[in-house]
Amino acid sequence: MRPIGNIRTRIAWIVFISLICAIRLTGGQDYKANLPFDHPAIQYFKAPLHDPVSKMAAAPSTLEALLKELGLNTDSQMLVFSKTSFQSPRISPDNPRAIYFNDNVAVGFVRGSSAIEVTALDPALGPIFYELTVDQSGQPRFDRNEACLKCHQGPNTSGVAGIYIGSVIPGPSGVPLRDESAIITDHRSDFKDRWGGWYVNARRGEQPDRANAVASNPSEPDTLVRESQQNLVNLMGKFNPSGYLSQVSDIVALMTFEHQTQMVNYLTRAGWISRMGQDPEIEDLIAYMLFAKEAPLKEPVEGVSTFTKTFPQRGPRDRKGRSLRDFDLEKRMFKYPLSYMVYSASFDALPEAVRERIYRRLYEILKGADYPHLSSADRRSIVEILRETKPNLPSYWQ
Repeated sequence: MRPIGNIRTRIAWIVFISLICAIRLTGGQDYKANLPFDHPAIQYFKAPLHDPVSKMAAAPSTLEALLKELGLNTDSQMLVFSKTSFQSPRISPDNPRAIYFNDNVAVGFVRGSSAIEVTALDPALGPIFYELTVDQSGQPRFDRNEACLKCHQGPNTSGVAGIYIGSVIPGPSGVPLRDESAIITDHRSDFKDRWGGWYVNARRGEQPDRANAVASNPSEPDTLVRESQQNLVNLMGKFNPSGYLSQVSDIVALMTFEHQTQMVNYLTRAGWISRMGQDPEIEDLIAYMLFAKEAPLKEPVEGVSTFTKTFPQRGPRDRKGRSLRDFDLEKRMFKYPLSYMVYSASFDALPEAVRERIYRRLYEILKGADYPHLSSADRRSIVEILRETKPNLPSYWQ
């Protein structure tokens, strides 16, 4: 393992852990006990890797080349200015951290840093955390960052190596002000709890949230929501955008990534438990896949980048042109409420017995009366889409 920077950086990392790892859960989230990453059936730091970074022939030397190699679009850019990364000394409202993502990889870039953060999904092990650096000879290299599990395994990640979106009450410098106000969010979270410490751009959506603001008074963190700013179509005046690949932090990209983070964690946990010889509980995973307890949109949401267009283009689509990636953004996030991560390598890598249990339970729900948030049209559309787009679907779905 590579040491994390100099003494100053290590001290900042320790402060960061004390601030952000003491989180609380919101919405329908439940605490999951930590699973042993060194279990003989898991061997998180010793098992052969099959994530996208491990398959790269060479490490790129620039952010642009890295995104191109991994298939990440710049329109997925999200900007977080709270000091919630091992690079926290460099992060502030004047110098936010940019995050880019697709189904399999997330990349974190901090302007002025010598390291780029990369989180790549291994189908069996879950997220693998890397740093991309360039050594003194000019040679780029990837190194695994083992210290990331200090925050990326716990109640915020279903007890496995995982990823999450944090929402904090940031002070003027970006330092989270109060431990108990640090939360994780996903599609189940109320807007008023979301995106503290993030820049968020939208053309529509006046639902109050924590974005685009800092709390000047630590004793009154709730003022952050009242001071936050919705419908910022750009970030002019917030910081100097020089050096960033995009000048916006798109609300739809952020909402999508929020959903994806906890979906990844649920899939990883089910796989770990099964490989450890136990029978995983799948009801929470199923409920999340079907967007149960999703926080309804009180009004339409509209992003500012091309993400809303390019994300659905990834498909796949059925003969009627429908995809699980199609957005609604009027009353809810997606038009057809079943997670697009059903197409992921993480889902396909689940042990066969677990995958079959999930398929069977999904089929029962979609053909039955459970889950009242699903209309008959929702159920019918999801079944039809999966029949035509999901390879190796069990025969009873036909």
